[in-house]
This record gives sequence, C-alpha cells and structure tokens, in this order.
Amino acid sequence: MDAKARFILATIMSAMMVFMVTLLVTYLNLGFRADFLTQWVTAYVIAWPVAATTAFLVMPMARRATDGIMRLIERA
Repeated sequence: MDAKARFILATIMSAMMVFMVTLLVTYLNLGFRADFLTQWVTAYVIAWPVAATTAFLVMPMARRATDGIMRLIERA
C-alpha cells in the first residue's frame, strides 16, 4: 500500500473509531448533561489527530503481524 492510500485509510479508520470511542467514554464519564456535546467534541478534536498519526505509523507493522498470524493459522 503506498503512502497516499495508507494516509487515507488511517484518516478514515481513525475518524470512525475515535468518533465512537470518545462518544462512549464521554457518555460513561459525564452522562448526558448540558455540556455533553462540547465535552465530546473537545475529546474528539484532541484524540483524532493522535489516533490518525498512530494508525499511519503502525499500519505497516500491523500488516506484517497480521500476515504472520494468518500464516500460523493456515499451517494449523
């Protein structure tokens, strides 16, 4: 996968995952109170760039690990 495709995949996947995780954690920590939306958006804006950068950087390692695990499974 070239760098552009890896960047797009990391951006989309991390945006979706961070959306759900920050929504859930914000709800679990605060409940639905008056400033819920503000608190959730703040958490999302902070977490998403971290997640996107991490996903972009670790994707090659994760692909190699996945390939290795699949080889082990297929041998069994």
